[in-house]
Amino acid sequence: MFKGLSAFPLTPMNETGVDTAAFIRLLKRLTSAKVDSIGVLGSTGCYVYLSQEERLRVTQHAVEHAEGIPVMIGISALRTRDVLRLAEDAQRAGASGVLLAPVSYQQLTDVEVYTLYETVTQSLSVPLCVYDNPSTTHFRFSDELHGKIAQLQQVRSIKIPGVPKELEMAKERVKQLREHIPNDVTIGISGDPYAAAGLNAGCDAWYSVLGGLFPDICIGIARAALNGLSESAVSQSARLEPLWKMFQKYGSLRVVATIAEMQGLTDKPNLPLPLQSLDEVARNELKNVLSTI
Repeated sequence: MFKGLSAFPLTPMNETGVDTAAFIRLLKRLTSAKVDSIGVLGSTGCYVYLSQEERLRVTQHAVEHAEGIPVMIGISALRTRDVLRLAEDAQRAGASGVLLAPVSYQQLTDVEVYTLYETVTQSLSVPLCVYDNPSTTHFRFSDELHGKIAQLQQVRSIKIPGVPKELEMAKERVKQLREHIPNDVTIGISGDPYAAAGLNAGCDAWYSVLGGLFPDICIGIARAALNGLSESAVSQSARLEPLWKMFQKYGSLRVVATIAEMQGLTDKPNLPLPLQSLDEVARNELKNVLSTI
């Protein structure tokens, strides 16, 4: 399940709770497009803002409406105790895999991060994807630590940050990581602006924010790259460059949340306070970008 396009949908919500109907509508777009997997309760899914009970309900809805597509559930939390509870909920609900980032208020050490994954994998019966996201966790994995964690039972993929867009540099980055991990552990690229480069450089999967909203567009890029049509993947991604710039300027979560509002896929607001979708100036800028692409 850790290959191809893994689409990460928004979890629409307001201060009264999760908008289940809107969430199911977003899931329907993914199943209709036949994405390779669905990533629920990642950063785009706003997992950190939800209670354990809310996360369980979102997980249950995702599995129920996935129409047989593998579902990976984010189980990240501040305390290992809570990660273990979330992992158990995900497994009981029928998740095909779990996604775990080393989330902490205090800066973690390599030993603490390794112990987290060691403890959690001992309780898992489903595969785990390591979520390497330094922009939010403020923890930077070394390739050596990735290699050590990748030896643990149930670890089957690593979700890495963006790679250099220059192909040879991207290939070197992927090669360096592969030298440290087992052959059966896949590498998935995140950071949508870098997806084409990462896939062309040898990544196995694209863990995509935009894929959770526009799966058909992202499937086109992923399929081209994975089938050796590297120039096509690059050109398809380049057409989205104005949108990638919006992601980098305002944050991908705010941009996709605003698009979902603008397209009537969710109500407004659809983010947990204090997060907000784009203001009117940025919204008009986004509207112009969407009209050009």
